[in-house]
Amino acid sequence: MQVKDMFLKNEKYLFKILIVIFYLFAFKAYSASEDKKEILNYLSSLSDFSASFLQSDGENLSEGKVYIGKKRVRAEYFLPTKILIILAENKAMYYDYVLEEDEFFNPKNTNAWFFYDIFRNPLFFEDGKIQVKNNELLLEKKGIDNEERNFVIRVFFEEKPLVLRGIEVFINDDFLKLSIYNHSYNEVFDESFFKLINPNFLN
Repeated sequence: MQVKDMFLKNEKYLFKILIVIFYLFAFKAYSASEDKKEILNYLSSLSDFSASFLQSDGENLSEGKVYIGKKRVRAEYFLPTKILIILAENKAMYYDYVLEEDEFFNPKNTNAWFFYDIFRNPLFFEDGKIQVKNNELLLEKKGIDNEERNFVIRVFFEEKPLVLRGIEVFINDDFLKLSIYNHSYNEVFDESFFKLINPNFLN
């Protein structure tokens, strides 16, 4: 009888533990879902926005600024070379200020596509995963790009308040890390600022 009572007692104890574990996991899943929803809303809201960035590929360091319009993204590199990149969904322009050369291309066929998809493609991170660590949120997306290359994109946010802090991009063996700072909201851009045109033709 004592063995039976002990078994039933242990079974009830185990059942209570399982209930607690279930609620903890359910709460964690709900919390992650809410964090992800907040992040996706934040990224979608980054229109008329700009920020400075430092970019590293593990060997070289570049400095620039990214501008987010309603439909397009503009990235300007100041150091070590002055370069302009303007991205729409399926077309883009590259301009080298030193060589005074421009090139028009499909961003999906280059490593530049992530700039557009992170900021102006609201569906891109729908199947992404969220992690919470200390006061930092990490949104991660894995997949295969238009050129059938494996990629991993990680976007880092300060949690409270929610602020974009960094981006890591792995495409096959290529790696880029962007540290983002000097956020500026409610920018006012000139009508021609995001045009896919050689900047010399605008002067």
